[in-house]
Amino acid sequence: MTDNRDEVLFIIRQMCEDNLVLGTWGNVSVKVDDESMWITPSGMSYDGLCATDLVQINFNGTVLKGCWKPSSEWRLHAALYRGRPDCAAIVHTHSTFATAFAVARTAIPPVVEDFVQVVGGGVDVAEYALPGTDCLAQNALSALADKSAVLLASHGLVGIAPNLTEALKVCRIVEKTAQAVLYAKMLGPVEELSEDDIRAMRSFYLHSYGPETCGEDV
Repeated sequence: MTDNRDEVLFIIRQMCEDNLVLGTWGNVSVKVDDESMWITPSGMSYDGLCATDLVQINFNGTVLKGCWKPSSEWRLHAALYRGRPDCAAIVHTHSTFATAFAVARTAIPPVVEDFVQVVGGGVDVAEYALPGTDCLAQNALSALADKSAVLLASHGLVGIAPNLTEALKVCRIVEKTAQAVLYAKMLGPVEELSEDDIRAMRSFYLHSYGPETCGEDV
């Protein structure tokens, strides 16, 4: 069993440095196995958070390790792990520009290349439900579909990925794109990328993008 708690703490620090969250809002989790996760505790300041503050719970919310109450959004995390077997890490942020779209109940359109590569298309808004509820969790899973990000109406952003570094990248790219779209609309209409181009770029990102040796020593 891999202990990913130090990586969770690193991602939390990055999330705070990027101003993706304020105060104690937002949460991070990483899958331990097919039945449990490490997740941030409820209502604790990220300043000074240490590995022993994280909570291991199963997908029914039972605490397996740790002394604190898990994040109130544990149901959301559990639903996404259950519904998306390719997901092993989740970052939930309340970043400014993405949340602006969530408040307006407006999807972030697929207009930027790196965005569609990482996310798989536009980011849709889940139907509103109260935070921490099973209804919110199911609405998010439904709106997420096969993409790597979803907006929670009047709430924030969720990014999922096979690992924590990628999940944070998803949130960063979505926030950057939300800002770019708002600025671009000041200049005029924005044009969405075609479905064919989105599929091609997503496939390239998943299967061909990244460092690769050329077979020769330098």
